[in-house]
Amino acid sequence: MPNAVIQIRDLKKIYKMGDSIVKALNGVTFDVERNEYIAIMGPSGSGKSTLMNMIGCLDTPTSGDYYLNGSSVSQMDDNELAAIRNREIGFVFQTFNLLPRTDCLQNVELPLIYSGMKSSERKERARETLEKVGLGDRTHHKPNELSGGQRQRVAIARALVNNPSILLADEPTGNLDTKTGVEIMELFEELYRAGNTILLVTHEEDIAEHARRVIRLRDGVIESDRKTQLATS
Repeated sequence: MPNAVIQIRDLKKIYKMGDSIVKALNGVTFDVERNEYIAIMGPSGSGKSTLMNMIGCLDTPTSGDYYLNGSSVSQMDDNELAAIRNREIGFVFQTFNLLPRTDCLQNVELPLIYSGMKSSERKERARETLEKVGLGDRTHHKPNELSGGQRQRVAIARALVNNPSILLADEPTGNLDTKTGVEIMELFEELYRAGNTILLVTHEEDIAEHARRVIRLRDGVIESDRKTQLATS
């Protein structure tokens, strides 16, 4: 697929737990096109967290192939994986994972420090990205001075600041009340409409319906892969 940012072919991940073998992923194949908005769902133990770790270059498969922007990730060593994570992938976590003693600007700057960008350019890019998520007036606030929704916006800004190929969001509304969760999903919608490729892991059906495609896993295989109403309306 020429427009695919992600190509996954027969991906398997097998863990040995004592004498038993667990097939966390058991032959998963799919593509993600540029500017797709996909939700990955499944019960506990379905393999969705393992798949997320593979796509996020936090783990490598036992067998199968994973191509990110045409590069074969499956064969990369730890240093190569770290470099591609920083360059190509923006992570958004349920627990925000912000540094508590640094302000919003410094939290958002962090990925740019690893990429070697000079300080003045970093600060400007971080400031612009905070503006994008509606927090231009909170640059010098620390995480404990922000609401849960604002913290998640900072985390989203940090994920976006490197202009990554894909945005990976793991239960991004899991620690938020319903109203704030809706606001965060509206922000994801804006990012999708602006051209970002988004993969969202969630347990919640109503959250998944914000995406344009839902991939359901069960027992390490894809149970279904369908377009949502938003994609067909």
